[in-house]
Amino acid sequence: MKLGLLFSGGKDSTYAGFLAEKYGHEIVCLVSLESKNLESYMFHTPSISQTVKQSGNMNIPIIVQKTTGKKESELKDLKRAIKSAKKEYNIEGIATGAVASVYQATRIQKICNELDLECFNPLWQKNQFELLEDLIRNKFEIIVTGVFAYPLNEKWIGRKIDSLFISDMKKLNEKYKINPAGEGGEFETLVINCPLFKRPLKMIGKRVWSDDNGKSWRMEAILK
Repeated sequence: MKLGLLFSGGKDSTYAGFLAEKYGHEIVCLVSLESKNLESYMFHTPSISQTVKQSGNMNIPIIVQKTTGKKESELKDLKRAIKSAKKEYNIEGIATGAVASVYQATRIQKICNELDLECFNPLWQKNQFELLEDLIRNKFEIIVTGVFAYPLNEKWIGRKIDSLFISDMKKLNEKYKINPAGEGGEFETLVINCPLFKRPLKMIGKRVWSDDNGKSWRMEAILK
Protein backbone atom coordinates (compact mmCIF):
# COMPACT_ATOMS: atom_id res chain seq x y z
CA MET A 1 0.00 0.00 0.00
CA LYS A 2 1.22 3.48 -0.87
CA LEU A 3 1.33 5.54 2.30
CA GLY A 4 1.92 9.11 3.33
CA LEU A 5 3.75 9.38 6.66
CA LEU A 6 2.71 12.00 9.19
CA PHE A 7 6.22 13.11 10.01
CA SER A 8 7.58 15.30 12.81
CA GLY A 9 11.22 14.22 12.58
CA GLY A 10 10.93 12.66 16.02
CA LYS A 11 11.32 9.06 17.12
CA ASP A 12 7.72 7.83 16.87
CA SER A 13 6.81 9.06 13.40
CA THR A 14 10.19 8.02 11.97
CA TYR A 15 9.94 4.57 13.52
CA ALA A 16 6.39 4.20 12.18
CA GLY A 17 7.76 4.83 8.70
CA PHE A 18 10.46 2.23 9.25
CA LEU A 19 7.89 -0.35 10.37
CA ALA A 20 5.55 0.48 7.50
CA GLU A 21 8.26 -0.38 4.99
CA LYS A 22 9.25 -3.45 7.00
CA TYR A 23 5.64 -4.66 6.74
CA GLY A 24 5.70 -4.25 2.96
CA HIS A 25 4.16 -0.82 2.49
CA GLU A 26 5.73 2.03 0.52
CA ILE A 27 6.22 5.48 2.01
CA VAL A 28 5.78 7.75 -1.01
CA CYS A 29 5.69 11.10 0.80
CA LEU A 30 6.03 12.76 4.18
CA VAL A 31 3.46 15.15 5.61
CA SER A 32 4.62 17.69 8.22
CA LEU A 33 2.66 20.37 10.03
CA GLU A 34 4.68 23.38 11.11
CA SER A 35 2.76 24.97 13.97
CA LYS A 36 3.20 28.47 15.31
CA ASN A 37 1.72 27.29 18.59
CA LEU A 38 4.45 25.82 20.80
CA GLU A 39 1.72 24.20 22.91
CA SER A 40 -0.03 22.48 20.00
CA TYR A 41 -2.31 19.60 21.02
CA MET A 42 -1.58 17.71 17.82
CA PHE A 43 1.89 18.45 16.54
CA HIS A 44 5.55 18.23 17.53
CA THR A 45 7.08 21.71 17.60
CA PRO A 46 10.80 21.69 18.59
CA SER A 47 13.04 21.36 15.51
CA ILE A 48 10.06 20.77 13.21
CA SER A 49 11.77 22.92 10.56
CA GLN A 50 14.44 20.21 10.20
CA THR A 51 12.02 17.74 8.59
CA VAL A 52 12.92 19.08 5.14
CA LYS A 53 16.57 18.06 5.65
CA GLN A 54 15.48 14.66 6.93
CA SER A 55 13.23 14.26 3.91
CA GLY A 56 16.12 14.97 1.55
CA ASN A 57 18.27 12.45 3.40
CA MET A 58 15.59 9.78 2.94
CA ASN A 59 14.94 10.74 -0.70
CA ILE A 60 11.24 10.98 0.10
CA PRO A 61 9.31 14.12 -0.93
CA ILE A 62 7.65 16.16 1.78
CA ILE A 63 4.54 18.31 2.05
CA VAL A 64 4.92 21.02 4.71
CA GLN A 65 1.72 22.67 5.84
CA LYS A 66 1.92 25.70 8.09
CA THR A 67 -0.71 26.10 10.81
CA THR A 68 -1.48 28.60 13.54
CA GLY A 69 -1.90 25.62 15.85
CA LYS A 70 -5.29 26.57 17.28
CA LYS A 71 -6.86 23.52 18.86
CA GLU A 72 -9.45 22.60 16.21
CA SER A 73 -8.48 24.76 13.22
CA GLU A 74 -5.14 22.94 13.04
CA LEU A 75 -7.13 19.82 12.12
CA LYS A 76 -8.39 21.60 9.02
CA ASP A 77 -4.78 22.31 8.07
CA LEU A 78 -3.90 18.65 8.63
CA LYS A 79 -6.78 17.54 6.43
CA ARG A 80 -5.68 20.00 3.74
CA ALA A 81 -2.14 18.57 3.80
CA ILE A 82 -3.32 14.95 3.65
CA LYS A 83 -5.71 15.80 0.83
CA SER A 84 -2.79 17.32 -1.10
CA ALA A 85 -0.76 14.15 -0.51
CA LYS A 86 -3.59 12.02 -1.87
CA LYS A 87 -3.92 14.18 -4.97
CA GLU A 88 -0.19 14.59 -5.68
CA TYR A 89 1.16 11.17 -4.70
CA ASN A 90 -1.91 8.92 -4.99
CA ILE A 91 -1.56 7.66 -1.44
CA GLU A 92 -3.91 4.94 -0.25
CA GLY A 93 -3.39 5.54 3.43
CA ILE A 94 -1.64 7.46 6.19
CA ALA A 95 0.95 6.06 8.61
CA THR A 96 1.24 7.67 12.04
CA GLY A 97 3.47 7.35 15.08
CA ALA A 98 0.53 7.52 17.50
CA VAL A 99 1.30 5.54 20.66
CA ALA A 100 -1.15 6.51 23.37
CA SER A 101 -2.87 9.80 22.51
CA VAL A 102 -6.56 9.08 21.90
CA TYR A 103 -7.01 12.76 21.00
CA GLN A 104 -4.54 12.48 18.12
CA ALA A 105 -5.50 8.99 16.96
CA THR A 106 -9.25 9.61 16.77
CA ARG A 107 -8.87 12.87 14.90
CA ILE A 108 -6.45 11.44 12.35
CA GLN A 109 -8.74 8.44 11.86
CA LYS A 110 -11.70 10.78 11.27
CA ILE A 111 -9.78 12.67 8.58
CA CYS A 112 -8.74 9.40 6.91
CA ASN A 113 -12.36 8.23 6.93
CA GLU A 114 -13.49 11.47 5.31
CA LEU A 115 -10.81 11.16 2.60
CA ASP A 116 -11.35 7.39 2.07
CA LEU A 117 -7.85 6.50 3.26
CA GLU A 118 -6.54 3.72 5.45
CA CYS A 119 -4.94 4.67 8.77
CA PHE A 120 -1.87 2.65 9.80
CA ASN A 121 -0.76 2.98 13.44
CA PRO A 122 1.99 0.40 14.05
CA LEU A 123 2.93 1.77 17.49
CA TRP A 124 -0.56 2.05 18.95
CA GLN A 125 -0.71 0.99 22.62
CA LYS A 126 2.85 -0.37 22.50
CA ASN A 127 4.61 -0.59 25.85
CA GLN A 128 6.71 2.55 26.05
CA PHE A 129 9.82 0.91 27.50
CA GLU A 130 9.67 -1.73 24.76
CA LEU A 131 9.38 1.06 22.21
CA LEU A 132 12.58 2.71 23.47
CA GLU A 133 14.40 -0.63 23.47
CA ASP A 134 13.21 -1.37 19.92
CA LEU A 135 14.53 1.97 18.73
CA ILE A 136 17.98 1.21 20.10
CA ARG A 137 17.93 -2.34 18.72
CA ASN A 138 17.04 -1.03 15.25
CA LYS A 139 19.91 1.47 15.30
CA PHE A 140 17.94 4.69 15.68
CA GLU A 141 20.06 7.59 16.89
CA ILE A 142 17.80 10.04 18.67
CA ILE A 143 18.35 13.17 20.73
CA VAL A 144 16.05 15.04 23.11
CA THR A 145 15.16 18.50 21.77
CA GLY A 146 12.66 19.71 24.35
CA VAL A 147 11.68 18.99 27.96
CA PHE A 148 8.44 20.20 29.49
CA ALA A 149 7.89 18.43 32.80
CA TYR A 150 9.49 18.35 36.25
CA PRO A 151 12.09 17.12 37.09
CA LEU A 152 13.46 17.18 33.53
CA ASN A 153 15.83 20.12 33.10
CA GLU A 154 18.42 21.60 30.74
CA LYS A 155 20.75 18.64 31.31
CA TRP A 156 18.37 16.43 29.35
CA ILE A 157 18.58 18.60 26.24
CA GLY A 158 20.74 16.90 23.62
CA ARG A 159 20.76 13.56 25.45
CA LYS A 160 20.69 10.46 23.28
CA ILE A 161 18.18 7.71 23.83
CA ASP A 162 20.35 4.83 24.95
CA SER A 163 20.43 2.23 27.73
CA LEU A 164 21.33 4.86 30.34
CA PHE A 165 18.41 7.02 29.18
CA ILE A 166 16.04 4.07 29.63
CA SER A 167 17.46 3.32 33.07
CA ASP A 168 16.97 6.93 34.15
CA MET A 169 13.45 6.97 32.73
CA LYS A 170 12.52 3.88 34.74
CA LYS A 171 13.47 5.72 37.92
CA LEU A 172 11.51 8.83 36.92
CA ASN A 173 8.53 6.72 35.92
CA GLU A 174 8.48 5.05 39.33
CA LYS A 175 8.91 8.26 41.30
CA TYR A 176 7.11 10.90 39.20
CA LYS A 177 4.98 8.82 36.76
CA ILE A 178 6.86 10.33 33.81
CA ASN A 179 5.85 8.62 30.57
CA PRO A 180 9.11 6.94 29.46
CA ALA A 181 8.52 7.69 25.77
CA GLY A 182 7.24 11.21 26.42
CA GLU A 183 3.62 10.38 25.61
CA GLY A 184 2.43 12.83 28.23
CA GLY A 185 4.24 15.64 26.43
CA GLU A 186 7.17 15.44 28.85
CA PHE A 187 9.81 15.63 26.12
CA GLU A 188 10.30 15.80 22.35
CA THR A 189 12.94 14.18 20.15
CA LEU A 190 14.78 14.43 16.84
CA VAL A 191 16.13 11.51 14.79
CA ILE A 192 19.62 12.15 13.42
CA ASN A 193 20.27 8.66 12.06
CA CYS A 194 18.28 5.48 11.36
CA PRO A 195 17.98 2.76 8.70
CA LEU A 196 15.78 5.05 6.57
CA PHE A 197 18.55 7.65 6.27
CA LYS A 198 21.15 7.53 3.51
CA ARG A 199 23.74 8.96 5.90
CA PRO A 200 23.89 10.26 9.48
CA LEU A 201 22.91 13.88 9.96
CA LYS A 202 25.17 16.22 11.89
CA MET A 203 23.42 18.35 14.45
CA ILE A 204 24.42 21.66 15.97
CA GLY A 205 22.27 23.48 18.45
CA LYS A 206 21.97 25.48 21.63
CA ARG A 207 19.74 25.25 24.67
CA VAL A 208 16.99 27.83 24.94
CA TRP A 209 15.06 28.59 28.14
CA SER A 210 11.34 29.21 27.87
CA ASP A 211 8.91 30.16 30.60
CA ASP A 212 5.76 30.31 28.48
CA ASN A 213 4.72 26.77 29.37
CA GLY A 214 5.46 26.24 33.02
CA LYS A 215 9.21 26.73 32.48
CA SER A 216 10.79 24.43 29.93
CA TRP A 217 13.89 23.91 27.84
CA ARG A 218 14.11 23.51 24.08
CA MET A 219 16.95 23.10 21.63
CA GLU A 220 17.41 25.30 18.59
CA ALA A 221 18.71 22.53 16.36
CA ILE A 222 20.17 22.68 12.87
CA LEU A 223 20.88 19.55 10.85
CA LYS A 224 23.62 19.33 8.24
